[in-house]
Amino acid sequence: MTPPDTTTDAGAVGPLCRLVAAVCTSMRTNLSGPAAEAVDDVVRRIFGPLQLAVAGRIKSGKSTVVNALIGRRVSPTDVRECTRLVTRFRYGTVDRVEVVRLDGSRAQLPYDADGMVPADLHVQVDDVAFIDAYLTSALLRDVTVIDTPGLGSVDSGSVTRTRALLGAEDLDEASRAAIASAEAVVFVLTQAARADDVEALAIFRAATTRQASSPINAVGVLNKADQITAGSDDDGGAGVPATGADDPMAAARSLARAQAIALQHRVSDVLPLMGLVAETAEAGLFTEADADALRQIAALDAAEREVLFYSADLFLRPDVDVPLTARTRLLERLDVEAIRHGVGMLAVDDRLQAGELRRRLAAISGFGAVRDAVDSEFRRRADAIKANVALASLESLAGASPEPDSNRIRDGIESLLQRPEAHRLRLVEAASLVASATVPLPEDLAREVARFAVGRTAADQLGRPGASADELAAAALAAARRWRSFASFGSTPAQSRVAHTVHRGYFLLWQELQSATRS
Repeated sequence: MTPPDTTTDAGAVGPLCRLVAAVCTSMRTNLSGPAAEAVDDVVRRIFGPLQLAVAGRIKSGKSTVVNALIGRRVSPTDVRECTRLVTRFRYGTVDRVEVVRLDGSRAQLPYDADGMVPADLHVQVDDVAFIDAYLTSALLRDVTVIDTPGLGSVDSGSVTRTRALLGAEDLDEASRAAIASAEAVVFVLTQAARADDVEALAIFRAATTRQASSPINAVGVLNKADQITAGSDDDGGAGVPATGADDPMAAARSLARAQAIALQHRVSDVLPLMGLVAETAEAGLFTEADADALRQIAALDAAEREVLFYSADLFLRPDVDVPLTARTRLLERLDVEAIRHGVGMLAVDDRLQAGELRRRLAAISGFGAVRDAVDSEFRRRADAIKANVALASLESLAGASPEPDSNRIRDGIESLLQRPEAHRLRLVEAASLVASATVPLPEDLAREVARFAVGRTAADQLGRPGASADELAAAALAAARRWRSFASFGSTPAQSRVAHTVHRGYFLLWQELQSATRS
């Protein structure tokens, strides 16, 4: 089999991915056909976009998160055939939907009149492996967004597909090729995490990192934040919004902080989000007609307005001097709490136009923090994440392959890790051990290891933005000495091994910076 051609994509990946790909290309010449093909698959993934899965329980609002991330309302939020399937939203030169059958054949469809994946796939769902939905969106050039069926569904097939995506089940070969490719995950919650949520995240960690349960490539989102009440109990408090509250996210931020602590060895953070508002704002669904409807509501008597905001049913009661169709559309786009805040914005300044209202609604939705997390946690760390996932795949392949293939793959991995330029991979492994609490460290040292392992530049790694090359070199040398001291005195054997890895990383960085300043 001819190895994959990666020449046109080589500039799009980082040095770690290029290093792993070079080792894969070298080792494949000595492998049997099946093992060589599996190694080729690893290389293809290295040179492809980062695969970001959006997962969670059924009705958690995963599709609204997907649409907000993409910036278009393309993933259906209602129940239809395609919501039972894994859908990969990928970059393409022509907008189209391809339904991939279990036998590998494809059926091409257009998006529906509303621009979404069509309700009728013209194929029996049980015969479908997954859906590839291509979009001309530049946002998808370096990240493929994967929408998943929900955990906790009564449809066992949907649950199986989601669990397979997260590494929990085996499916047919065609499905596995698509859904086993997730390299990072946004996990959507609407309340305190349940046991199967934690299990799914743990399985995903084990399948995609060289050390299980690492949060290096996972972030949590507490969705429907405007439906979480202050003083909620352990069920997450999903209930009637606290009308009259100035900050719709206050209670959600509190619960998100608690969940970030509870899931600290599973996700890097938990962020509150008003997903419906984020989808409406990011996909450009809020129009001047919607702004006019908000103005009409703002013009109502104050007592009448408060009755409207009490519940969705009362918001749609017929005896209100605002068209029912306009109110229905607002409810579908924003939900009650965001409508109340939009009306409040107009009460302060009734000259606000649709564009400014949309920006302000987007700001209170919490999506800015989610987007920043995806950028900082995933896009900027894609080189380390993808290289780490590739090594995990190679190690799994070595374990599943007969001799002599298994030994040759392990030898290739070991030769890779012995190279100085590959030490960053050992740092990522050390960071995974620390983040998962397999090797506990004091909080300040744990944060430092995570920053050092995945920072894109020396300034990022050292936490010294704007520092000169000489200042960075001095900081790297000081850090190397500090970690060598920690490795030798006052640490457990496991902590000492991590500390020696970090020490060597800082020392290599110092050497690199010294060379740069001399040249």
